[in-house]
Amino acid sequence: MKLKKLSLRTRIFIAMILLVLLASILIAAVAIYQYKEQSADYHKGRLERKEQNIQKHHKRVLNGKQNTWEVKTENIPLIFKEEIYNIADIHKLQINLYDLDGTLLISSKGDLNNIADTCINAEILNAISHRASHRHVDKHKENGQTYQSSYTYITDQKSKPIAILNLPYLEKDDFLAEELSEFLQRIGFAFMFVLLMAIGIAFVLSKYITKSLKAISDKINTTRLEKRNKKIEVNDTSEEISILVNSYNSMIDELEDSAVQLARSEREQAWREMAKQVAHEIKNPLTPMRLTVQNFQRKFDSNDENIHSKLDEYSKTLIQQIDTMSSIASAFSNFAKMPAQQNETLNVVEIVKLALDIFNEDYIFFTAESEKIIAKFDRTQLIRVVTNLVKNGIQAMPENQLPRIVINVATRDNDVIITVADNGSGVSEENKDKVFEPKFTTKTSGMGLGLAMVKNIVETYKGTIAFKSERDKGTTFTVTFPKE
Repeated sequence: MKLKKLSLRTRIFIAMILLVLLASILIAAVAIYQYKEQSADYHKGRLERKEQNIQKHHKRVLNGKQNTWEVKTENIPLIFKEEIYNIADIHKLQINLYDLDGTLLISSKGDLNNIADTCINAEILNAISHRASHRHVDKHKENGQTYQSSYTYITDQKSKPIAILNLPYLEKDDFLAEELSEFLQRIGFAFMFVLLMAIGIAFVLSKYITKSLKAISDKINTTRLEKRNKKIEVNDTSEEISILVNSYNSMIDELEDSAVQLARSEREQAWREMAKQVAHEIKNPLTPMRLTVQNFQRKFDSNDENIHSKLDEYSKTLIQQIDTMSSIASAFSNFAKMPAQQNETLNVVEIVKLALDIFNEDYIFFTAESEKIIAKFDRTQLIRVVTNLVKNGIQAMPENQLPRIVINVATRDNDVIITVADNGSGVSEENKDKVFEPKFTTKTSGMGLGLAMVKNIVETYKGTIAFKSERDKGTTFTVTFPKE
């Protein structure tokens, strides 16, 4: 799931939760880091304190009245033969004493043969001798535990080094680890509490922030060019939302002006097109009428014995052209007249059969899914739809082909489906987009208003009309409209 596809409210909600989560993780990380630093400082300081105290203890032994031995390197095992155990016991730390060459002299561990480091390596010796403090701390891990081992000189009264004091030190973090565990546990409880609060606050806050945007979105979704749109009235909003609302309201004003201008322009264009088409259709019969009258005027002879038959011929020609003009006027009138929605409850199968009764062609076949398919439709308009589609199929038949037109009535869900299929010449690809346009026709006669009128009727009853066509194979028109 991509973040861009989420709603603004969801993104705000997730952002707040992530913010709390990241803050808690950061606090926990800082706590762990602080624990490690504190632990390192604690062990470093503790070892230094132990070393200073043991150094002081050693000097008291060396300079004490009980010491009868000369203070020098060779006598170190004799001087500390018993005292080294007391010192180790008092300070709770193992003590190793080496000569200046790094050879082990005595250890509080007792058995010198079982001590791993009986000699100090050269690197440590160099580090002790070259540093100003004459002190070196070696740190290493063994069996998962961290050990520190400090090395420093033991001096006589004249501050002359006579031995090297080594203190092995095991870093025990049980106490600090327990404190860290308790702290992280408290952080966990606090995080859960803050998380629950954050969820509640994020829910309320995201809802408050997106409330105005939701109102704007709903208004935009219902905005239509063909109807009057209401402006948005939102109070107590942020400056950004107010700017968006004002922009939308300004757009609505401009949209209304544009809709008025567009409607006016479309009406004017429609009247111009209609006027051009009417003029064109009327001029067609006027020309033969004019020629007939001129011919009659030129050849009129009252003494001609055939004058009556010629008069009848001229009259029939004029009447025929007048009838043509009348049919043109009726066609345009029917197209311009919006069908009134007189929803009658009727049997569609019966009405379609009635519409087909006017056709005498024997290649017209009718089928139906059942004998009775009830729907609400205007009887007259349904007949007009069927007859126009069948006429269109008849006129699409080429002369050199055995014609066949099949009309079928069926149902699907809550819709009635009427199909009219022919095996005519079909519709070319370049003409498919023009089929339902007024005045479009591929025939030598007719005004191209039939299919446009059918589309007008079907859409008035909340239906649809579509077609599939293959060149030289035929065309199938499908009309779908709801039963109620």
